Amino acid sequence: MSDALKELINLLNLEKIDANIYRGRTPETTNVRVFGGQVFAQAMRAAQDTVSDERSVHSQHAYFLRPGDPSLPILYEVDAIRDGNSFTTRRVVASQRGKAIFNTELSFQIMEPGLSHQFDMPDCPGPEGLEDDSVRWEKLREFMSKKSQGKTSRERPALRPIEMRSVEPIDFINPVPRPAHQLVWIKASGSMDALGLADDAAMHSAILAYASDFNLMGTSMMPHGISFVDPKLQPASLDHCIWFHDSFRADEWLLYSMDSPRSSHSRGLSRGSFYTRDGRLVASTIQEGLIRMHKD
Repeated sequence: MSDALKELINLLNLEKIDANIYRGRTPETTNVRVFGGQVFAQAMRAAQDTVSDERSVHSQHAYFLRPGDPSLPILYEVDAIRDGNSFTTRRVVASQRGKAIFNTELSFQIMEPGLSHQFDMPDCPGPEGLEDDSVRWEKLREFMSKKSQGKTSRERPALRPIEMRSVEPIDFINPVPRPAHQLVWIKASGSMDALGLADDAAMHSAILAYASDFNLMGTSMMPHGISFVDPKLQPASLDHCIWFHDSFRADEWLLYSMDSPRSSHSRGLSRGSFYTRDGRLVASTIQEGLIRMHKD
């Protein structure tokens, strides 16, 4: 297992400080705000701790209210709204300095048989032979100004805990308008077996929730020929949702298929689907992000 994946798992193992109250931390970073996927996944972990193992999270709906300060711990307070016969509902509020920075609701279900169908997996090359996005990103940074390098550090956290390989990589320095669709292979950057987490479905879900915030908002910028490097761009996640449909392993390759049906009023809507190598659709996600362009 890579050191980066160990660090991610440590981040997702929250400290319980009181009944239904948990404390999360952010790793040492030069970023000026907490990565949204981290808060999203940590809130899931807090809720999971209050639900029996027989019930798995099947959906999470969240709003990002304020930027998180990476120098401070984050408190997560879980409200046990309902425990039904088949479904369980939890609400989680994350706060810093006494103010809410994030709130979310999650639903858990006892697995049961039922009707089943899915869209087919897109036809594309596998991850073998594709360049790792983090390697390509470091190559691009060599051609950026120091100002742009600083902006990318703030807007894009390190990719090391999650390995990503884009099927048709975006040129972030010289982006050109292209259809709002991209395919990225992703997986945790190591094996979960080493820490005895191979069968920990809750942790696999949290890792995928963390990873689901990568690349998604950028999909809505593709038709406009802009990227996170653009100094006029003010990006931020506004809300984020995920649904889990079937079992999977976060440390095995998953195809993240993303599209963006609409952008307007400085907001971009993006959707994503996660497929296993054998073509099973195991999770779906949707996000609206702020893509505000300043004149100067």
